[in-house]
Amino acid sequence: MVEVSGLTKRFDTVVAVDGVSFTARPGEILGVLGPNGAGKTTTLRIVAGFLEPSSGRVAVDGIDVLRDSLAVRRRLGFLPENNPLYPEMRVGEYLRFRAALKGIPRRSRDERIAAVAGRCGVAQVLERVIGRLSRGYRQRVGLADALLADPPVVILDEPTVGLDPNQVREVRGLVRELGRDRTVLLSSHVLAEVEQTCDRVVIFHRGRIVAEDSTDALRGRLGRGALVTAEIAPGDAHRAEELAAGVAEIRSSERLEDGWLRLTLAADSDPREQIFRRAALSGVVLRELTRRRLSLEEVFHELTADETPRENAGEESGR
Repeated sequence: MVEVSGLTKRFDTVVAVDGVSFTARPGEILGVLGPNGAGKTTTLRIVAGFLEPSSGRVAVDGIDVLRDSLAVRRRLGFLPENNPLYPEMRVGEYLRFRAALKGIPRRSRDERIAAVAGRCGVAQVLERVIGRLSRGYRQRVGLADALLADPPVVILDEPTVGLDPNQVREVRGLVRELGRDRTVLLSSHVLAEVEQTCDRVVIFHRGRIVAEDSTDALRGRLGRGALVTAEIAPGDAHRAEELAAGVAEIRSSERLEDGWLRLTLAADSDPREQIFRRAALSGVVLRELTRRRLSLEEVFHELTADETPRENAGEESGR
C-alpha cells in the first residue's frame, strides 16, 4: 500500500506539488495522470525515495519514506521515465549487478533473473550489450530490473515508451498480472492504455489533484456520461437545435464535404430514442445516430483544459 498525505514539494519559489493526498491499495493499479509539469513525476520520485518532500508524509506498506528510505526501497520496484542503464554492460551482467545491490541472496539470483527475464521478454538477449539494444528492449531490461526483488509495490513511469504495438500489449498484460496482488502506480501519456489497465486514476493539474476515481465515476461527475453522434441531411441542418432541445447538449458541429451536418451531443443518459422520434415526426433525415462513452482523454481534457505551462516546474527542469 502507498499512502500520501499533504505532500508538498518546492523548488526555490516554484511549488511543484501542492498538498497532494491519495492512497493506492494492494491489488490495485492506480493511474497517475497530468499534463507536463503538473507534479506527477515529482510525486512518484518522492514516493520512490529519490526526492525529499518539503512537507507532508509518504508511507509504503506503513513505512515512512523519510524515516526509513532504505526499507521503503527494498519493498518497491521503480521504472523511471528516463530508464537509467549501463550501456557498456551485458543484460545478464547488469541484472546480476542489480540483484546484488537489492540484497537478493546469491543462491537465489540466477533463479530470479531467469524468472524476470522470461516475464519481461529479455531472456534471449541476456548476453547482448545493453548499448546495442533497441529502445524497446532497453525499456524491457529496466522493467525486469524493477521486478527483480519481487517487490509488493511497483511504480512504472511511462513503461511502454519505445515499444512496438505487440510489446505494448504484452506489457499491458504484465501490468494487469502484477496488479492482482501488488500495489501498482502507473504513469503514462497514452490515456487509452491507462483506461484499459487501471482500476482508478488520479489526475494532477498545477501541482494538485483535481480528480481521483474510476473512469466511469469521473464521467458521471462531469455530468455527461455519453456522447452521441448524429448526421443530419443538408436541408435539415437548421433544425439541429430543435432535435437536441431538452435531451442533449450540442458540443460541436461539423459540416462534412457532402453537405451533411455532423453533431456531437452530450447527455447524462441515452437520448437516441427521443432524438429519433423527433426526427421521424418532423421529417428530419438522419443517416447516423450512434452513442459512445466519454473517453479518458476527453475526461482529462475537461479537467485540465486551462493548462498553461508552468515555468521551471521541478520535473521539467530535471530536478
